[in-house]
Amino acid sequence: MDSIDPALPWLKPGDDFPPTDQAWGRDTPAPGLLAAGGALDVETLRRAYSVGIFPWFGRNEPILWWSTDPRMVLQTNRFLVHASLRKTLRRFQTDEQCEIRIDSAFSQVIQACSMSARTGQKGTWIVPEMLRSYQALHEAGFAHSVETWVHGELMGGLYAVAIGCAVFGESMFTRASDASKIALAALVSFSRAHGIEMIDCQQNTRHLASLGAVEMPRDAFQHQVAKSILQPAPQWKFQPQYWNEMAPARRQAT
Repeated sequence: MDSIDPALPWLKPGDDFPPTDQAWGRDTPAPGLLAAGGALDVETLRRAYSVGIFPWFGRNEPILWWSTDPRMVLQTNRFLVHASLRKTLRRFQTDEQCEIRIDSAFSQVIQACSMSARTGQKGTWIVPEMLRSYQALHEAGFAHSVETWVHGELMGGLYAVAIGCAVFGESMFTRASDASKIALAALVSFSRAHGIEMIDCQQNTRHLASLGAVEMPRDAFQHQVAKSILQPAPQWKFQPQYWNEMAPARRQAT
């Protein structure tokens, strides 16, 4: 952002967040912007995500906190597996040199995400302060990486925040065709196996929509999050049998 409106709430470390219905509306320069300032320590991030708030800011900007309405989400039973991706997943699953790992290379994944080019973006929002903060969140057990490995090399992946059974997707990267989609398919399979119904995608993009993500009113999203964070967290480890969860998808693109 080029400038910050002086009317925007400014937080000091430890301050409570404003109610999310005070976030800027659709007709403002930054729809969903809620507050600025505060801190990115583990407890603040945990409190933020627990009510559907997330940080997003660039270099030379203060910490900015967002609560978008509507919210882009992926219902795990509506993940779209296109024909080409189905073939890729079958080849991946039957190749002994291909595997999904969880949390074996979190630092590498988030670093790779921070360096990935984004359509329409000049730089990255995963600035050094965010890297440090999400590494700490990972070490505290609230952030995880899902990784696509081929012949012993990390070829793609994603990282997500997770509190209880609430999962908030953050970013993906790929070094080979479909490697990030394979990681997302693995996360969906893992989520289905553990009864996780929704993965937060934060904001609407064409890519996410092509995979089945849809917009949800903020109130409904927060209600779902409030229920999910109270459920026991799953063990974040990928089992090959989780791939069987791809079969029951309610609809698949051909």
